[in-house]
Amino acid sequence: MRYFLEIAYKGTSYHGWQWQPNAISVQECVNKAISIILRTPIDIVGAGRTDTGVHAAQIFAHFNVEESINVNEVIYKVNSLLPNDIVVLNIFNVVDDAHARFTATSRSYEYRIYLGRNPFKLETTWQLNNKTLNIAKMNEAAEILLPYTNFKCFSRSNTNVKTYNCDITKAIWKQEGKSLVFYITADRFLRNMVRAIVGTSIDIGLGKTSINEFKQIIESENRCNAGTSAPPQGLFLTQVTYPKTIFIHE
Repeated sequence: MRYFLEIAYKGTSYHGWQWQPNAISVQECVNKAISIILRTPIDIVGAGRTDTGVHAAQIFAHFNVEESINVNEVIYKVNSLLPNDIVVLNIFNVVDDAHARFTATSRSYEYRIYLGRNPFKLETTWQLNNKTLNIAKMNEAAEILLPYTNFKCFSRSNTNVKTYNCDITKAIWKQEGKSLVFYITADRFLRNMVRAIVGTSIDIGLGKTSINEFKQIIESENRCNAGTSAPPQGLFLTQVTYPKTIFIHE
């Protein structure tokens, strides 16, 4: 039987989601906990990767077991073994061919910036002090993203992908007081893509890059032309969506 785990975590203490041989990852922690509780080796498959220091308010992973499980009991027991910065929010029974990564129809991220200094937000925001940003220009650039599909210019170099095409359906900056958040949704994302977009957008907000230059960056398909990537701590994976038909309601 196949199950989906819904997980949230603060990524500060982890070298990303993906299991690594010489560093602690979120996947490793969840694998160990659920394997202990179910008394069998479990290898969970995530909806995607997050880099070191990046957070997830919602991410899914799937795993297989021979027999049905008591969902509420497993949630409680697994969370009792997990560190406090990782939590299993829910477990869903799904159809056998449901895949946490490939069945997903969209993913949403938020990039959170604090316009000032706040010691309590150091691990969850990029803090920009004494910077004046043109948010209107940044939103003008965000709208320009929507008609394009090839985002190689915002992709980490030397990644093993077959295509750089992504269908972005939402991209907008919203400010409330000193909090500035970039919201973006697409069917898929490239490695480092959101952080590269944010870094380039900040250059626009500071007047270092023009709107016309932003278009040229996208069309160049060259990462060297885009801005520096924003730091990881401000990035949150906030939602992964799937067809409702994959979920088995008991």
